[in-house]
Amino acid sequence: MSRRLALLISRVAGRTTNGSTASSSLISCPIKIWREHGALDYKECVGDDLNIKMGMPFPRGISSKSGETIVSAYIVYKSRVHRDRVNAKVMKDKRLTMPKKMPFDVKRMLYGGFKVMVDA
Repeated sequence: MSRRLALLISRVAGRTTNGSTASSSLISCPIKIWREHGALDYKECVGDDLNIKMGMPFPRGISSKSGETIVSAYIVYKSRVHRDRVNAKVMKDKRLTMPKKMPFDVKRMLYGGFKVMVDA
């Protein structure tokens, strides 16, 4: 089955004093909601090896600040139509609530749709 990566979200989240990312409380509920409404896969990844010497390091590219952790998330759908259908259901789901103050700077959040180019 050909799969399409239809949404890639990258965001910067502040690190809490216990070492976990500030957005960790936002992770478990959305995963369940997106999967229940048909998303094929949902991943959230924490920057692990970002201070590279070639090209532009990710932290500099998104202007991360000292003490911040970079979190990248992606959701996999069958197609763009499937993505739109799932997202419409998710947005109507009353369990998905947005906090009044986001634990990351939404002005530095990046997202967009990507079509799989190589599936090896």
